[in-house]
Amino acid sequence: MLMLTDPLRRWDRLVEEGPQLAAMDAYRLGDVITVQFDLPGVDPDTIDLQIERGELRLNAKRTVALPEGAKYFVRERAETTITRRVLLGDVLDVEHVDAEYVNGVLTLRIPLSQHARPRKVQVHTTESERKVLTAETA
Repeated sequence: MLMLTDPLRRWDRLVEEGPQLAAMDAYRLGDVITVQFDLPGVDPDTIDLQIERGELRLNAKRTVALPEGAKYFVRERAETTITRRVLLGDVLDVEHVDAEYVNGVLTLRIPLSQHARPRKVQVHTTESERKVLTAETA
């Protein structure tokens, strides 16, 4: 028969302390792609965001401070590195990325490049040009 003197001690070992993948949402509104990453408990000074050769790389660190003299009873909020890599298409204007960190969420706004934005193309036909010319000469 297995006897546990501290049943919560084993629970603490279930928390993985390796790098975690940042949860992400992405959507388009007009000519801007918005990407949001969950970074709970991350100090904004540890956020490292880089874009190079069409790849966005995110690294951030979450540290957990324990008051002096305290000992954990349960520890689920382990210190960790949070990462994410995202391949970006060439239709994005990566020179004009806006990044903001509020309430544990990192939000990036990436505009579409000028060549990727929809444009209205006016179509002319020979028949419509004739009608315009006939109306002007009448």
